[in-house]
Amino acid sequence: QVHVEESGGGFVQAGDSLRLSCEASRGIFCISTMNWYRQAPDKERELVASINNRGSTNYLDSVKGRFTVSRDNAKNTVYLQMNSLKPEDTAVYYCKVEAGCTVEAYMPYWGKGTLVTVSS
Repeated sequence: QVHVEESGGGFVQAGDSLRLSCEASRGIFCISTMNWYRQAPDKERELVASINNRGSTNYLDSVKGRFTVSRDNAKNTVYLQMNSLKPEDTAVYYCKVEAGCTVEAYMPYWGKGTLVTVSS
């Protein structure tokens, strides 16, 4: 059964670092873009960072210079290195893996999320 699973969340102090991981199961083929989203309480889900299969990255303005997204294609895994964390980074972080060997076969896969709490 295919699935996407995040890990690495936790409770930290402002200024600390965390590294999130997201692994896509082996049954997911032709992975293209891998994304990190987050959703804070009473707010809409927002795209934090993404990386395509050529290694090109995009970031939410508020995390530029602090967060770094990377991927290991051999492990079907995407990472989010988060440095200089701020209380406003507190949210549930979700991984979204986009896959499909053809346009018609495109399928997004979402993980269940991992909670990041940053205390001031």
